[in-house]
Amino acid sequence: MTAGSTRRTTASRSQIAAFGAIAVAGALILTGCGDQTDKGGDGGSSSTSSAPLASKLPADIRKAGVIKVGSDIAYPPVEYMENGKAVGVDPDIADALGKQLGVKFEFQNGKFDNLIVGLQANRFNVIMSAMNDTKDRQNGIDSDTGKKVGSGVDFVDYFTAGTSILVQKGNPKGIKSLDDLCGKVVALQKGTTSEGIAKAQSEKCTKDGNKAIDLQTFDTDPEALLRLKQGASVADLNDFPVAAYNAKTSGGGNDFEVVGEQIEAGPYGIAVSKENTQLRDALQAAMAAIIKSGDYQKILEKWNVTQGAVTEAKTNGGS
Repeated sequence: MTAGSTRRTTASRSQIAAFGAIAVAGALILTGCGDQTDKGGDGGSSSTSSAPLASKLPADIRKAGVIKVGSDIAYPPVEYMENGKAVGVDPDIADALGKQLGVKFEFQNGKFDNLIVGLQANRFNVIMSAMNDTKDRQNGIDSDTGKKVGSGVDFVDYFTAGTSILVQKGNPKGIKSLDDLCGKVVALQKGTTSEGIAKAQSEKCTKDGNKAIDLQTFDTDPEALLRLKQGASVADLNDFPVAAYNAKTSGGGNDFEVVGEQIEAGPYGIAVSKENTQLRDALQAAMAAIIKSGDYQKILEKWNVTQGAVTEAKTNGGS
């Protein structure tokens, strides 16, 4: 998943559809993460304290046995809903982290561009939503205006991805790069890094004497994909693993294709409040542990996204 909170790449951050249509609930829906560990029972059980890195967690989270996660769960294969549960790359990584920390990660569904606000309002403890780690997000800067809009967040980086251009199968409009989008309709999810990239390209178009991009933004990526499928737009911009997944799965692989190279590749990060440094450091230690154990690599292999692997657990590595 970058305005305000997005990759999903976007001005303030920057964030594949074979499993059917994905509906995002208007209100936050609390769901259990798929294949959760059975450690970390109610009120902080002995199983919680026996986990390898449980002692690194803040006492209140250890006691609760739960880390609440804000996420826009409509971004397969990174995260999406299946049979009432959050599944995908992020939930599987969260599950592996939970085994190290002795807690469960519980995903709450919300709009991507509202996630950082929700984190700062303490509606959840962290954000995992294909959110790009950027300096603007770290510093609480609105990338569109350059103005300070919040205290910012810290990130524990766990994946790397760039933005890709998704077009109709057969590429009927001959789109090969961002320059080919000048004067054309582009649909994408609002508040993402992709939106920031599209806006910057639109400015470039006009400076070069071409027409601006007719940018249409939507609350969820599936809405943007539908516009592309219907031919109402010529392209959708989204993160490479998501674009590749949609190209492979939507309509049995007959709806879309990815064109051009990845744009502005950068890290996804687990966002944590700047005041919660103990939780941030615990997550970093857990991330380092699953990289070392090989569990992280197995998850990426499962979802066919090994090209985005990181080799070490960094904090605030985005630029």
